[in-house]
Amino acid sequence: ALLFASLCEGESTILSFSHGEDNVSTANAMRAMGAMIEDVDKTTLKVKGTGLFGLRAPSAPLDCGNSGTTMRLLTGILAAQTFRSTLIGDASLTRRPMMRVVAPLRARGAVIEGTPHPKKEGDLTPPLVVGPLPNGKELTELEYTSPVSSAQVKSAILLSGLYAHGTTWFREPTLSRDHTERMMHAL
Repeated sequence: ALLFASLCEGESTILSFSHGEDNVSTANAMRAMGAMIEDVDKTTLKVKGTGLFGLRAPSAPLDCGNSGTTMRLLTGILAAQTFRSTLIGDASLTRRPMMRVVAPLRARGAVIEGTPHPKKEGDLTPPLVVGPLPNGKELTELEYTSPVSSAQVKSAILLSGLYAHGTTWFREPTLSRDHTERMMHAL
């Protein structure tokens, strides 16, 4: 909800917001790119979004803390931007594999670099450097069949699809959590 509210035009209210570390990392990253996020009370946020094409380059690396969800979903959003961003995290997050998100995003034209995984040849770990898209280039359509069911991978691809020219198709072996699809339908 926080990511979508940050990408919408106008003001959104998020009720029942948890201030857990993962959500705080996401909020701080979106603030760094221009979304105005205000705590109304302990569980309510007001978000004034930038619009889909209004994000601005952050002045420092975006710290995802220990949140793989934050890093993977932001990678999908940042894949279409005209600026470069660096996604960092804590010691635990910097050991997690990211190729499952990076490979399909690269297949649609994204520019993403990372650190070679020390134990999994061909995989990457954070920090991730995402973008910019080359001048005149846009993300393309994508038909992707994921070898594993993953809501994070699916959400990153669907979020990148908001910026892509053409259709985004995502298939997975079994249905993973569908929060992103529900939010997209609601919007």
